[in-house]
Amino acid sequence: MSSASFHPAEGPARRTVFAAAGAAGLTVALSACGGDQEAADDSAGASASAGGGKAKGVLAATADIPEGGGKVFSDRKVVVTQPSAGEFKAFSATCTHQGCAVGGVADGVINCPCHNSDFSISDGSVKGGPARKPLPPVAITVDGDSILLA
Repeated sequence: MSSASFHPAEGPARRTVFAAAGAAGLTVALSACGGDQEAADDSAGASASAGGGKAKGVLAATADIPEGGGKVFSDRKVVVTQPSAGEFKAFSATCTHQGCAVGGVADGVINCPCHNSDFSISDGSVKGGPARKPLPPVAITVDGDSILLA
């Protein structure tokens, strides 16, 4: 036997060292991603309560939601509509087709820009496009001139 042969008692195999290094790197990367999201969530919550006078749960003033239209609140993943004067509805802002965020409200429909699915501002039902399921409703309450997540 040559003197350059490997003996298990001398240390870990090269493959084990590389696998451990890869696992450690993945752990650091995942921790960094999670930390960034928590920091983003914390800063969003802080700005919602400190900036603009909006308390936690308040989405908008009723005057911010146009009659016959609506507004997407991407940070809260909700879209609020006003199908008729004084009637406010809210739906998930996540398209039921492939999970894209809906992009806007116009001409009585909520539109998803990814594949052009359209949803009714009255009940979230599918009006066109590849989506087959309606947008799920989101519970809201109207308190005076404020719209709040329930």
